This record gives sequence, structure tokens and C-alpha cells, in this order.
Amino acid sequence: MKVYIDGKFLDEKNAKISVFDHGLLYGDGVFEGIRAYNGRVFKLKEHVERLFCSAKAILLTIPMTPSQVSAAVVATCRRNKIKEGYVRLVVTRGIGTLGLNPNRCKQPCVVVIADKIQLYPEKMYQEGMAIVTVPTTRNLPNALNPAIKSLNYLNNILAKIEANNAGCEEAVMLNSMGNVAECTGDNIFIVKGKQLLTPPLSAGALYGITRGVVLEMGKESGLTSGEPDLTRYDLYNADECFLTGTGAELIPVVKIDGRVIGEGKPGPVTLDLVRRYRTLTRSTGEPI
Repeated sequence: MKVYIDGKFLDEKNAKISVFDHGLLYGDGVFEGIRAYNGRVFKLKEHVERLFCSAKAILLTIPMTPSQVSAAVVATCRRNKIKEGYVRLVVTRGIGTLGLNPNRCKQPCVVVIADKIQLYPEKMYQEGMAIVTVPTTRNLPNALNPAIKSLNYLNNILAKIEANNAGCEEAVMLNSMGNVAECTGDNIFIVKGKQLLTPPLSAGALYGITRGVVLEMGKESGLTSGEPDLTRYDLYNADECFLTGTGAELIPVVKIDGRVIGEGKPGPVTLDLVRRYRTLTRSTGEPI
């Protein structure tokens, strides 16, 4: 495997960054997870735009233009002969000192890794998954805004640990108001009648690329899309529930905190959206 680091392609064993990089020392950086399907990079423009928005929010100047970053992603996929795969795009603050001061970091570091990924077992896509609500609260927007896809993912990791300790692969995270924010790595949706509902971004949900695609597909299907504040009560009493994310795609949820959702199996709206999403990913994107 060849890894892109600051304009060079390096063998996996030689793809290294300094121990003084603030991305390692402090989680000071931003990233994107991107998928490739059928020889195309899906929603590349949207992912790169979100990367630059995250960077702007933490006053990190990416030393490349958006078009140059996009070209680096495509080139890395091409170099690794990726037709179906996952891309991790990372920008760190760069090499600095052991102090916090980011101004000591002279040059940001850009990394692109193109490989494979499978977040959940195939059986869960067919039968649905069980998830739990965990004690770890979603970061406050005025502390570390969840809209920033930063390298500091400890909030999500702690929630993931709690889910794993409960015997589940995923966790529902609530915000400080007790409303549903998102899961550890995915946005969450419910179906209630003809309504397709997901927590608002202000609740602590990530500006999900897949989330946006699903909201658009819902409208095209004749569903009424909404982004109201949701509580666990709303989740428990939903007709259907599913999660969305670049890595996860769309995965049905059939049980939350021991409560069976709907009929306890992937519902018709979910299955239709899964089918339509897979068709879309196979037919659109930036050619590799």
C-alpha cells in the first residue's frame, strides 16, 4: 500500500509522521472518511468542503487548494488500484513543540490513506442491530463543537467503549439537554408514519454527508423530512430506525435499550433507502 504524505507516496512501513506532530500530541487536526465505489470517489467535493470548514473552525490553514486535495485523494486511490474502498484524509497542525502553542507548528501535514473498511458484520445489515444509550454526553457546541471533524475523537471513543461493554457495536449519545445527538460514528434516523426524522445539527449531530443524501432521498420518496429535537421516547416508539455514515452507509436498528423497534426487523422504508443509496453510490462520483 502507498500512503500520500505531503506530496509524496510512501510505502506503508515508511509512512510516518513525527512524534512532535500536534496531531499526535494533542489531537490537533481534522480528517474525513471517504468511500470509493465502482472506481469512483463518492461525494468527494462535499467531503473536501467539510474538511476545509473543519480546518477553518480551528484556524488551521491547509497548505493545498480544495482541487489539489481532491486530486491527491484520486491519485492515492489510483496508485493503490482502489475500486471499492475507504479513504482517510487527514490534516494535522504539523510538527511543533511539547507546548500547546499552535503557532510553533511551522507546516501542516496532509495524509491520504486508501484501503478497505468494514465497520459492522454483514449479518447486521440483513437483520438489523441493537444499540444502547450511554452515559457519555455529546460535546457541547461551545466547548468542542461536534460539527468540527477533528482528530480529537475521545468523546466518541468513550461512548464506543460503553457500547462495547454493554455488548453492542454502537451507542446513542445524548446532549446536555437529554436530547438525542447522534451515535459514536453515525447519524441516527427514525421513521414515524410518513415522516423521516433525524436530530438537528444544533443538537450535536455531525454535518453528515450520508445524512444529507438520505434526507434528499426521503423527499424524493414522498416522505416528510424533519429535524426536530428527539428524545429516547421518540426512538423507542419509532416505526423504524437506522444509522447513516460514510463507513456504515445505511444500517437498520431493531432494538434500542432493550426496546424492540417496530416489528423487530428492517422496515420497508429503511430497505428502500438502502437500495436507492446503493444504486446512487454505484453510479456517481469522481472517476478514479
